[in-house]
Amino acid sequence: MIYYSDKALFVKIAERLCDDILAGGYREGDHVPSVRELAAEYEVNTNTALRAFEVLQRDGILLQQRGIGMLVAKGAKRKILNARKKEFLQREMPEFLHRLDLLGLTIDDVCVAWQEYKEQPNKEEKEKNSPPSDASSS
Repeated sequence: MIYYSDKALFVKIAERLCDDILAGGYREGDHVPSVRELAAEYEVNTNTALRAFEVLQRDGILLQQRGIGMLVAKGAKRKILNARKKEFLQREMPEFLHRLDLLGLTIDDVCVAWQEYKEQPNKEEKEKNSPPSDASSS
């Protein structure tokens, strides 16, 4: 887990769980790790993990079923996508557009970069297919 950021640790943990839901690691109705398991995984206090769950419950991403545990709520992926798109368009896009303008880049430049990005194999495939680095050769 990356600990440097201006966001609270419980927020970063909640965002990481949302990332896992978006990536298909958890689907609607799937169990997510318990508070203790999550705290152990991220090496944080159980209260920090609990706060992450509370945020996700409040936002309708997770639901708790007595005796069963914490589950991914119906429509969670859609809710996460909608919230992330809204945040991107309101917070990140204006800065991105400003930088494009300052640098004299055009929408065509962006389209070319986007196409190149989409044509690249994903990071996991690159790491899997690349030869291991030899730390002793330096």
